[in-house]
Amino acid sequence: MTDVEFNRLVHFLESRYGINLASKKVIVQGRLDNYLARQGYDNYGDYLNAVEHDRSGHELQNMLNILTTNHTYFWREPDHFIFLKDVILPWIVQKEKNTHDIRIWSGASSSGEEPYTIAMVVKEFLGLDYGKWDTTLLATDLSSEVLKYAMKGVYLKEKIEVLPPSWQRANFKKIDEFNYRVSDDIRNNVMFRKFNLMDAFPFRNRMHCVFLRNVMIYFSEDTKRNLINKIYDILEPGGYLIIGNTENIDKEATQLEYVRPSIFRKAL
Repeated sequence: MTDVEFNRLVHFLESRYGINLASKKVIVQGRLDNYLARQGYDNYGDYLNAVEHDRSGHELQNMLNILTTNHTYFWREPDHFIFLKDVILPWIVQKEKNTHDIRIWSGASSSGEEPYTIAMVVKEFLGLDYGKWDTTLLATDLSSEVLKYAMKGVYLKEKIEVLPPSWQRANFKKIDEFNYRVSDDIRNNVMFRKFNLMDAFPFRNRMHCVFLRNVMIYFSEDTKRNLINKIYDILEPGGYLIIGNTENIDKEATQLEYVRPSIFRKAL
C-alpha cells in the first residue's frame, strides 16, 4: 500500500464515518492484504475504486467489517453498570413514573454484549415491575456483520462466565456443552439497527442515557466535539452520557456536566 493509497483510504473513511486511521497504516494493511489477495485485486488503487463505485455497497461493508475493531465482552467496565443500577435507573423511574418508559441507547453495540448487559441490569433493577415498563433498548453499530451476530444472541460458555451465576441461570439458555443463547425476554428488549454516528440522529424522543464507549478513540477532536454536541441535543434534561474509561471529553467544548471519570450529565 503506497502512502497515496493509504491517505486516500483514510480520507474516505473519515469523511464518511468519522473514523480516523491516519496513524494505523500497519494495522490497516495487515487486515486488508489477505482480503485483497483472496478477491483478486492487483493493487489498492483498484480496490478503492471498487469500494467507491460499488452501488450495492457490498465492498464498502466488507471494508468496515474488516477495519472496525469489535473487541467487547459482558460486564466490561463494570463501574458503569453499577452506576446505571444505583444512580441512573432510580432517577429514570422517578422521572417516568407516569409513562413507564425507559430510553437507553447503546451507540456502539458491536457483537451485543454491552446492550444485553444493560438489559439484564434493567431487568434486575425493576424486579417484579419489569413487565410494566417499556424497556426496549436501542443498540446500533456500523458493521452489519457484528449486528447479525448480536441479534442471534449466542455466546460461548466462557463468554458468559464473567456474569453472576444467578444472571446466567435467569438470562441464558443452554444450547449445547459450549454455547448459550440469551433468553427471549432479554433479546426481545434489545432492538438492533445499523447506524452511522455521523448521520443525523432520527430519534423522536430524547434519551435518558447513552452508552458510547470505546468508539471515539477513532475520531478526531473536531469529530468528537460535533458528535458529543449531537448527543447533548437528544438527551433528556438530566440525561447521562457514558464513554469508555480510557476516553476523555474536552470539558470546555461541551455543555455536558462532568459527573465522574467517563460519566457526564445534561443539566436538569
